[in-house]
Amino acid sequence: MNVYENHDLAALLAGNTYPGRGIVLGKTADGKQSVAAYFIMGRSENSRNRVFVQEPDGIRTEAFDPAKLADPSLIIYHPVRQLGRALIVTNGDQTDTIRDHLELGESFEQGLRTRAFEPDGPNWTPRISGLLSADGSYKMSILKSADAEGSACARYTYEYPGVNGVGHFLHTYVQDGNPIPTFQGEPERVAITGTLDAFAEMIWNNLNEANKISLYVRFTDLATGAYQEKLYNKNT
Repeated sequence: MNVYENHDLAALLAGNTYPGRGIVLGKTADGKQSVAAYFIMGRSENSRNRVFVQEPDGIRTEAFDPAKLADPSLIIYHPVRQLGRALIVTNGDQTDTIRDHLELGESFEQGLRTRAFEPDGPNWTPRISGLLSADGSYKMSILKSADAEGSACARYTYEYPGVNGVGHFLHTYVQDGNPIPTFQGEPERVAITGTLDAFAEMIWNNLNEANKISLYVRFTDLATGAYQEKLYNKNT
């Protein structure tokens, strides 16, 4: 068993009809750029009625058809926010919690200790979060239910140095199901390959066609902080 194997992200996505919401953080093979990607999927009409909209400091979710928006509490938020040279990426409104704590001089972990998994039993969807630093290093976190009843929160944080050509993929669910099984284990080690366009197209084209909703990908020059980004919405 090779524990340092870089898995094929395309194969992981293509072989899973419902990973849910997913974060990929890493570094390009030449070591010059950091990489961040975030996608959302959905099974219900309310979840599928969304698009990503660009903001000056990142992106937010928005109802594609406001007349069909039933409950905004867990689906309308800012998944990506820039704070200085750092980038916060999450699957919920904990993006703002992390930003607020960092602005107070506190840590990523301190901010997330004030939050827990989503109150959507029996799924108890995990809150997944990432913090990409200016030097290409990054942290990833998952807050998930400690039991089937949602009675307590288990908290896991992983810290990575940023290795050329390597990224980590963290998603909310193992696969589709009812209830949907929560992600297990350490974020999956994946290969980061190609240009921004090629990497973004690879993710988008391998997400399940019926369930995918939106994707955001950013490549950031580690020397200058300048970045390029791609945004995809199934609803257009």
